Amino acid sequence: MTIDEVKTGKTRQAAWIKNYNSKVCTADEALKVVKSHDKIVVQPGGAAPMELIRALVRKKDELMDVEIYHILIVGDLPYTKPGMEKHFKHKAFFIGKNTRTAVNDGRAEFIPIFLSEVTLLFKKGILNADVALINVSPPDEHGFCSYGIDVGNIKTPAEKANIVIAQVNKEMPRGLGNSFIHVNKLDYIVEHDEPLMELPQVDPHTSQEVLDVYDKIGQYVSEMIEDGSTLQLGIGAIPDSVMKYLRDKNDLGIHTEMFSDGIVELVQEGVINGEKKTLHTGKIIAGFVLGTKKSYEFIDNNPIIEFHPQEYVNDPFVIAQNNKMVAINSAIEIDLTGQVCSDSIGTKLYSGIGGQVDFIRGAAHSEGGKPIIALPSTTKDFNISRIVPKLKEGAGVVTSRGDVHYVVTEYGVAQLFGKSIQERAKALINIAHPKFRDELTEYAKEVYHI
Repeated sequence: MTIDEVKTGKTRQAAWIKNYNSKVCTADEALKVVKSHDKIVVQPGGAAPMELIRALVRKKDELMDVEIYHILIVGDLPYTKPGMEKHFKHKAFFIGKNTRTAVNDGRAEFIPIFLSEVTLLFKKGILNADVALINVSPPDEHGFCSYGIDVGNIKTPAEKANIVIAQVNKEMPRGLGNSFIHVNKLDYIVEHDEPLMELPQVDPHTSQEVLDVYDKIGQYVSEMIEDGSTLQLGIGAIPDSVMKYLRDKNDLGIHTEMFSDGIVELVQEGVINGEKKTLHTGKIIAGFVLGTKKSYEFIDNNPIIEFHPQEYVNDPFVIAQNNKMVAINSAIEIDLTGQVCSDSIGTKLYSGIGGQVDFIRGAAHSEGGKPIIALPSTTKDFNISRIVPKLKEGAGVVTSRGDVHYVVTEYGVAQLFGKSIQERAKALINIAHPKFRDELTEYAKEVYHI
């Protein structure tokens, strides 16, 4: 239901409508409230309020040292461009392609943190947001707007912000669950409709040879998934490949920080129904969606979906309540002892911690759970091994060797839990690319005496 339909319906006299109308303004009028040195939290992912962001940047010459907080946003981010650094300083909880250069050039900063704790920074008052910029659906007949495709990373910060500026967008689907904000809680309302940003699962320029590698990894991982399992699946070629091989499974569930297009068909085919879940039976639990219009349309008013703040979805103690919890995460490289680097290439910051550790630990403590790190054995050009003797100097250890249970490449599965360093090295060498196994073995012999 659109705001126009609500206004002309039986709730015409509702008090909130008058309140709503009194707050409607242009983006430029709303952003006048932002002052130098303010801290701004922005709804991320494909839900970013681009009209508000454009208005913020238009007033840059009036602003100095405004701090902007969010995880990955899809699309262009003008406040991270060269020349903007005296006006805006982006502080990233997760680094995307569009912020990577700014972070490594010093025009933006990275905050390493578990995704389960990002929103807690605002809940506990460790970070205080002067302004929240959000992108929401039109209000329903009761005056509630949905955060739509990204609830998990914004609901708590927005509730704690001093001022909330909302882009009310008819393109935003109405996601259900703990996913609403009432118009009475909004300080400024900018009615502006525009398509949400999209992020396809697989880079269309990926070679067939590389796609074959992902496909093989998907087969190995799918073989580890039992009927009745609950899955955490992110975005990208590996989760997409896993889901291709799940059509013969039964009664799968989803509890995940985020999901993308791949689950839609599995839900429609009845493979994912959540009937055997031990927490939120029958429901897909997530914090946000990051995919294409296919996913966005799927979640609209869909009662199988429940969105929740990330401090709940990613809480390892909550995750562990799902029996047969299977967490599937990737990495940049892993050393022969099992240390996993996922956020940097040496000292060059690349992405972030995200929810990997939250779900690895949650799955590890689940009854029958399986924490999995899945990665190709080499880089895309097949010239560099991603199973390495030791991590690059300055590389970040995101998942410790004590947390790692299963590692999967296109050459098989290495089970590391309860294994010695020597046993781990042998297992990982066995799933490394064959052309690198000799040098890995030589290093393991010299250093670990295998």
